[in-house]
Amino acid sequence: MQSQSVSLDAASPGQLFNYPFRIFFLSVAVMALLWVPLWVAVVTGRLDLPLALPPLAWHRHEMLFGFLSAAIAGFLLTAVCVWTQTERTHGLRLMGLWLVWLAGRLLLALGEGWPEALVQGVNLAFIPLVMADAGWRIWRARQRRQLMLLVVLGLLWFMQIAYVRTFNPVFVSGALVLAMALSGIIGGRITPAFSTGWLRQQGRDEATTIRVAPTLDALQVAAMLGLSLMVLSGARWGSMVTALVAAALMLARLAGWKGWLVARNPLLWILHLSLLWIPVALLLFAGSSLFGWPASVWTHAAGLGVVASLILGVMARVSLGHTGRPLTLPRGMVVAFLAIQAAAVVRVVTALGGIAWQSGVMLSGLLWMLAFALFLLRYAGILMRPRSDGLPG
Repeated sequence: MQSQSVSLDAASPGQLFNYPFRIFFLSVAVMALLWVPLWVAVVTGRLDLPLALPPLAWHRHEMLFGFLSAAIAGFLLTAVCVWTQTERTHGLRLMGLWLVWLAGRLLLALGEGWPEALVQGVNLAFIPLVMADAGWRIWRARQRRQLMLLVVLGLLWFMQIAYVRTFNPVFVSGALVLAMALSGIIGGRITPAFSTGWLRQQGRDEATTIRVAPTLDALQVAAMLGLSLMVLSGARWGSMVTALVAAALMLARLAGWKGWLVARNPLLWILHLSLLWIPVALLLFAGSSLFGWPASVWTHAAGLGVVASLILGVMARVSLGHTGRPLTLPRGMVVAFLAIQAAAVVRVVTALGGIAWQSGVMLSGLLWMLAFALFLLRYAGILMRPRSDGLPG
């Protein structure tokens, strides 16, 4: 695809609060670049942060709940406004919501010795505020189809509460399963639709062969929710069987979406490839139960391969489409997509013992930082500039 140059001319920080995706997508990229090296510095003893949580608990929490919740807010609050045709959240209201998210990150990173009720009260307030903003729009528009998003988001919030109260990694595992379920729901809405639209624009007859099966979609989501319950219950064999069923159902969904037809469009193949990591992560989960592989094998397949990769792909497309720009990927972003995929592969292989731990973690971290640094370089100007078509937002 042709490249698109991005200039910071006429960029304004105030523009970031004209639509939820602007400030939250920028925050996701900045957090990705700052929090990973901070964690490396903390775990290697080079930096002593006054963390409000134990170091490992802080890392797990922030890479899942802090990073993911910002991406969810950016996408969901933008999409729901379009789905329900309601006025967007913007201005001071959006700034207030973002400040709650930011305060949660700062309090956890620097809040050692602060009252726990204050630290966790602010930290745990963000997801319910996002749910309230999206929920009243969905309720007024009577769009019951969107309610499953809120159900899964609510369960994710429950996992967050349980984790900060107990630091039990089982709640991180449960949250990752729910994050994959959420990825499957959102991916099921946008990936086949975007692929069909692009193929039709290309005059390709294959567009009519892409299939979405609502019953199959519902069964796969149900299997993921069932898996999250199995994980919490500690049912080893039940979890393994449910994971295999969920993986098979997801593979069937992906086969119907025919991702190979859009191999020439990076904005599309990154979505298909990210979602392909869901069955991979589930198979690795089953392998952990059957062969005793470390849990970090499947958790990094889910966290990097599914969540981070899909977030990067969605941010790249939404930031173009919702600013009135052509869906032409800026220069260097293919490298970003490949880098986040490589980061996932390296981290999984490292967890399996195929790469020395320190070397693998460093290489994976560098690839992660490269991916989000490229996004920040190419999209900061887009996110801080007005729409190219002059419309509000």
